[in-house]
Amino acid sequence: MNIKDCMAAVTGGASGLGEACVRMLSGAGAKVAVFDLQEDRGGKLARELGNNVVFIKTDVTSDESTQASVNKAVELFGGLNVAINCAGVGDPGKAVSKKGPMPLSFFNRVVQINLVGTFNVARLAAEKMIRNQPQDTGERGVIINTASIAAFDGQIGQPAYSASKAGVVGLTLPLAREFAEYGIRVVTIAPKLRGLSRMKMKAKEI
Repeated sequence: MNIKDCMAAVTGGASGLGEACVRMLSGAGAKVAVFDLQEDRGGKLARELGNNVVFIKTDVTSDESTQASVNKAVELFGGLNVAINCAGVGDPGKAVSKKGPMPLSFFNRVVQINLVGTFNVARLAAEKMIRNQPQDTGERGVIINTASIAAFDGQIGQPAYSASKAGVVGLTLPLAREFAEYGIRVVTIAPKLRGLSRMKMKAKEI
């Protein structure tokens, strides 16, 4: 898919990998909606990059918030054909520490943001993409999810994070198979820390 003139939503787009994606997409001529809870950073980024970037406050763990954000992006841009899921937390914690067992609420929060949030955005974005007119290749959209090397090689202190990212990996194939019928690709990346620090995004296609 050519990036120029595509309409994209990036979760966690106000910082880190998400911000890098927003900058890359915008620089290549895409319209981009920044989905994030960080109003100051997200608003500043949108103002810096110009009229083709908008900030929409979004809680990816909320059905209502995410649905409203997707609807607004479609209303502003006239459609949606790219969704990139970068929203996530990497809070460390042992299953059993000196303070006792990990609170279940801690584990649940990480899974809700990293895994449930990813699925939430993917399902709502795909519903919009299905309505797109297919390109000459038959493609209607692409969904890019972010897992982690921890999905395959988790360390001590990462049970919540590794489980959530393994879940994102597990989502990929069933969603890709389901959405292929509509010309929507689903892919997942699994970065590691060193790779992120040296990442240079120069791609002209996604």
